[in-house]
Amino acid sequence: MKPLSECPKATLAAVRGVLTDIDETVSTDGRLTAAAYGALEALKQAGLLVIPVTGRPAGWCDMVARFWPVDAVVGENGAFWMWHDGGQGKLRTRFVQPEAERTDGRRRLEAVRADVLREVPGAGIASDQPYRLADLAVDFREDVAPLPAADIARIVAIFERHGAHAKVSSIHVNGWFGDYDKLTTSKSMMAELFGVDLGREAEHYVFSGDSPNDSPMFGFFPNGVGVANVRDFAGAMAALPRWVTRARSGAGFVELAQALIAARS
Repeated sequence: MKPLSECPKATLAAVRGVLTDIDETVSTDGRLTAAAYGALEALKQAGLLVIPVTGRPAGWCDMVARFWPVDAVVGENGAFWMWHDGGQGKLRTRFVQPEAERTDGRRRLEAVRADVLREVPGAGIASDQPYRLADLAVDFREDVAPLPAADIARIVAIFERHGAHAKVSSIHVNGWFGDYDKLTTSKSMMAELFGVDLGREAEHYVFSGDSPNDSPMFGFFPNGVGVANVRDFAGAMAALPRWVTRARSGAGFVELAQALIAARS
């Protein structure tokens, strides 16, 4: 990882859009600062696409798509994307899986939930679980006392024992049944909604993130940008971002936005 300050201006100026994680990338200590929200607005006003790609639930994504200055949002680690159709005045959702498959997945996740709560003392079910449509989020530090790395690994192992995918964020272990993740759904969303082939145009888009569930995105985007706290997870990630900000969390996202806008001007 190299400091973002060393990224060539021409590389930054060629960026057409920003895909970004939310928790501890745009947010800071679980809160959205005015500066970080302003950075989203500034990116939009500068003419860039702005698309959160998050593990957060459908209920949160509904609000983000309607009220935030964004073009779309990918939620629950790739289970769907949402966008507000300005022409029709409607919120629209595109699911990766059909309803029957999602229903079966939720049924199977109940067994995972039971095993996690029985086998990992101190783990909790995320407080945003009632607003989820496709995955199970196990809390290891948001509303429970932080768990050690060994317990987080045990949670992942339980998901995998049941045949589910599991990804670790800065606060949750998210698990689901289905062959998708942040990257596969982002590719589909960009193609269907914006006519962008990320396979050919990845260098024109930046992904910003901070934790292991962002690793596939960092491995794909040649100019991935980690906020400084990505260093906390460096040993647990298969792929790291090419660039890293000086500041952590939301302040790091502001740093990225300022660099992109300055390069364009």
